[in-house]
Amino acid sequence: MLGSKAKVSEPAPRLPGVEEVVPTWPAATSGQRVVFLLDTASGFEEALLRRWITDEAPVDAGPVELLSIPSSRRHRGKLDPHLEATLAAGDDPLLAPLRVAWFPAVRGGRRTARWSDLLKLGDPRDPGRLRARWVHAFTSDRWRIVAGEPARASELEARWRSPETSGPGATHGLAEFVARQAALALERGERRLRGARYKVPRFVREEVLSRPALRGELTRLAGELGRDEGRVRREGARYLKEIAANHSPFVIDLVVQLWRQLTRRGYDETLNCDPAALDRVRALSQQHPVVFLPSHKSNLDHPALQMLLHEHGLPPNHTAGGINMNFFPVGPLVRRSGTFFIRRSFKDLPIYKTVLRHYIDYLIEKRFPLEWYIEGGRSRSGKLLPPRFGMLAYVVDAYLRGRSEDVYLLPVSIAYDQISDVGDYASEQSGGVKEKEGFSWFVRLVRRLGRSYGRIFIDFGEPLSLAKTLGTPRLGSDPDPDEQSLAVQKLAFECCVRINRATPITPISLVCLALLGRGERALSAEETVAALANLVDYVERRGLATTEPLDLRTPEGVAETLEALTESRLLERFESGPETVYRIAEGQSLAAAYYRNTVIHYFVTGAIGELALVRAAELEEGDRAGLFWQEAMALRDLLKFEFFFADKESFRKEMRTEMALHESPGAAWETRLEAGPEAALEFLQQVRPLSAHRVLRPFLEAYRVVADVLGRAAPDEAAPEEVLLERCLALGTQYSLQRHVKRRESVSKALFATALKLARNRGLLEAGAEGLAERRRAFAEEIRVAIRGVDAIEVLVSARHAGLFG
Repeated sequence: MLGSKAKVSEPAPRLPGVEEVVPTWPAATSGQRVVFLLDTASGFEEALLRRWITDEAPVDAGPVELLSIPSSRRHRGKLDPHLEATLAAGDDPLLAPLRVAWFPAVRGGRRTARWSDLLKLGDPRDPGRLRARWVHAFTSDRWRIVAGEPARASELEARWRSPETSGPGATHGLAEFVARQAALALERGERRLRGARYKVPRFVREEVLSRPALRGELTRLAGELGRDEGRVRREGARYLKEIAANHSPFVIDLVVQLWRQLTRRGYDETLNCDPAALDRVRALSQQHPVVFLPSHKSNLDHPALQMLLHEHGLPPNHTAGGINMNFFPVGPLVRRSGTFFIRRSFKDLPIYKTVLRHYIDYLIEKRFPLEWYIEGGRSRSGKLLPPRFGMLAYVVDAYLRGRSEDVYLLPVSIAYDQISDVGDYASEQSGGVKEKEGFSWFVRLVRRLGRSYGRIFIDFGEPLSLAKTLGTPRLGSDPDPDEQSLAVQKLAFECCVRINRATPITPISLVCLALLGRGERALSAEETVAALANLVDYVERRGLATTEPLDLRTPEGVAETLEALTESRLLERFESGPETVYRIAEGQSLAAAYYRNTVIHYFVTGAIGELALVRAAELEEGDRAGLFWQEAMALRDLLKFEFFFADKESFRKEMRTEMALHESPGAAWETRLEAGPEAALEFLQQVRPLSAHRVLRPFLEAYRVVADVLGRAAPDEAAPEEVLLERCLALGTQYSLQRHVKRRESVSKALFATALKLARNRGLLEAGAEGLAERRRAFAEEIRVAIRGVDAIEVLVSARHAGLFG
């Protein structure tokens, strides 16, 4: 078969990651005819190849024939008509593809194109005739002759006749197939010279549309839809053009430089990532298809990950993007650097779904890396959103149908010191309208990056193997749809859990957590240190990931973070008194909550345990341990749409581990609960830190607003969710002004939306349902009981600050 062993011409300076070998004459048997398939873009390139053939021909070489194939660089040129006769001759010649490869100049130790190339002479990897002559004449390291591994004509014909390649309704003949295989072999060979960062597919449209499986499905759909088969095929081709990425190494270089210039306007130039983790990713991607699943907090998430992979020699991901991002000039650029665009909704487009599925099949089979945001969109609250299952379902389906022996899902956490988008998020949570993406939106994004937002951190979670998770596919049998759907949901959930585990704690997120716990009170640097002390101890005891050693135990260390937040106007500084004090600025509570919520998952289980301890301590007689677990599981259910909880048994183990952190030597915490209400309260007072008031209060207060809105509605009213959200925002704002809710960040459209999702899950939005009013009242009372527990925790915290207990 036409393979991928790259052969190159005369020696040149060795480049990092490049394998340099000299091309040799094809190893033909004695007297065997050799047919060179020349992939050229100009007469000058053809002359270079002819000269090489003449110079390298051995003395005992058999007959030689030179035939042209269309230029894969220029996507033009004609197939030599003599190729069909050559293949039909019956002497089984050896087919050897040849090409001239061109490269950019070395800049900074790397061969990369720049925007100046575009403005001057165009793509250095595809020079015009005059530029090619100049490069050949004056440089020795910017051009190579590449020879793809040769193959016998009979081998290629056997592959062409196989059902996987041709089958009924084939759209190309043997000569076209051979020419395409020659171009692919040359592409693989040239890739060894360019490096893995330019591993991109060629002939995507031709390969996908010529697949027998896709052709068969389109034929079936034409019959089901009562449409002409030719028109259905043409519609499928249009959809593939709309969807598929169209990689160009030249544009990849340009886009990476664009991202670099864009991000350095607001962030440190160095992307922070563990080199050992990148090495593991590289090793994994060389063996299996890898699906990158990053968290989505900022519009810079994709640029940051693309830059990181490119700078470390990894291939560009095929990134699924929403069709809303396909605007000029961003859309055409990112499409040619690896983004493929899909519609937000296509459930009623069977042809579109079929084409998309086969495109994903193709990428999985060829081991091209995939990427998309499992949350579906950017998080407006800071915490990870519930996963979307659509794209993951396509990948799981491809694996179960045997498109690859294994596929690895790779959770990725992308974290920031500060986020330039956070002001927009806060506005949307207060009822503002999301700005539509477009050129003017992009310009404003660039302008907003005109100040320092700190650093970007990229961390890879533990990879998830589909083979180990789902087992070996049972080929030939259709998987149970319900089982497959449940498997997809479990995989998505587990990926989100692993993203959370990989997310590091930043000093800013911890400071925001502490400040929000004090409400609207201003704190000095010394008071902030005191508010952070137990939090820092907790992070260190648990060995949680941090972006850096936490320098938050001294006023000087804390002041650096406070000043960074003041510069971004999230905090206000008052320095006219004896002490400089800081507080969350007016209207910035939701922005501060965003940073808190990026790491809130580390504190949720402990906060639930605190509220369960409050209930247990209130019980004078009875099973306090049993009441503890009953309350903990009830809160887990109440907040199940907010946080990624483990299954019930694992959650119990996590809770036991959490409570054990606060045990005294020789006194198990559950034993303390059974000793009496005073002992239970004493144990609660030992807990460090107490966090329910700063972790759970905003969510519970938002839920209270939703419960009250539902309680005010007539049981037979079927109000749309948009109307309910407007009512929640209005009532929440009123409650905030009246101080019925203590945290301004409780008035959040995102939190209201999740509370309504819970209400729907509990059947509380079913207008006219039996007993609806009573169930809504019970829901409201459940939330009020939980808030009373938070109030009790806040009283304990105030007493601790006042020195009433340790």
